[in-house]
Order: sequence, then C-alpha cells, then structure tokens
Amino acid sequence: MADAGEGAPAEQKKIVHTYPLVKNSDMPEEMKQEAIDMVVTACEKFASNNEAAAKMIKDQMDKKFGPPFHVVVGEGYGFEISYECLNLLYMFFGGNVAVIIWKC
Repeated sequence: MADAGEGAPAEQKKIVHTYPLVKNSDMPEEMKQEAIDMVVTACEKFASNNEAAAKMIKDQMDKKFGPPFHVVVGEGYGFEISYECLNLLYMFFGGNVAVIIWKC
C-alpha cells in the first residue's frame, strides 16, 4: 500500500505579514507615512470591525489632507478605481487585511 502522503500536493505555507506591507502607492513620502500610521492605529483599535476602521481612517484623512477620501478595509476583494494622482495607497496589514485609500 502507498503512504497517504504520496502523490498529495505539498502543503502550501501561508505567509502572514505582521507589519504594514505597501503594495502600491503614489502618495508623497510624508503623506504615505502618515496614512500608514493611521491604518496601523485603526486596524489595531478595531481589529474585528473593518467598517469602523475604514471610517476612522477616512475621517482622519479628510481632516488632515482635505476631502473626499475613500477607504476600503477588508479581506478578499478586488478593485478597479479612478483616482486623483498622488493620492493612492494600497497596502496589507496584519496578514490578509487589505486597505486601499484614494481620493477622487
């Protein structure tokens, strides 16, 4: 008899990032760093409530850099957006939580 493990695909290891991982951004460096700090704070404060985290990030971005910013926080979504140049940040935090911030 063959081993149960023979012929089975190798287990894929899931990579969990516990630090902010910026995938795409065209924000100026200072603005980007402030936005990352806001995301980290909001995602830690509202770890189980993505909607509240998104609202907190949006309110702070609107206050600091002027409206209208849009924010999506969640897992397993795709997007295609039009945005104002120099106002986009797409990042991951805490593993698989994706955050996109843009102004239009």
